[in-house]
Amino acid sequence: QVQLVESGGGLVQAGGSLRLACAASGNTPGYYTISWFRQAPGKEREFVAAFWRGRQTYYADSVKGRFTIPKDRAKNTVSLQMNSLKPDDTAVYYCAGDSGIILSSVRNHIHYDDWGQGTEVTVSS
Repeated sequence: QVQLVESGGGLVQAGGSLRLACAASGNTPGYYTISWFRQAPGKEREFVAAFWRGRQTYYADSVKGRFTIPKDRAKNTVSLQMNSLKPDDTAVYYCAGDSGIILSSVRNHIHYDDWGQGTEVTVSS
């Protein structure tokens, strides 16, 4: 069993920064993939970033250069450092995990077996 818990959301002004964290517990193998998605009101769930099988990171075009998954990761924890935040970044951010996802599928939420409860990020103008 794998459990995922997000933390770090909050209210921030445009141009500011936040760091989210996804803590995984349970039977998590070394090749486990942890990714970040977000969902704004009235929008579909959108891919943000992925740490694929513990060795490669990938980012959506909308966040490249602003969001990063830090390399100094704690055991069983994947963070999302968000800089230069924009009002369009406002959403509930979800942590997703899977033990067998292939690289070409990481951007599609339907391929993930494990999900956290979400943490809300609000960016004001």
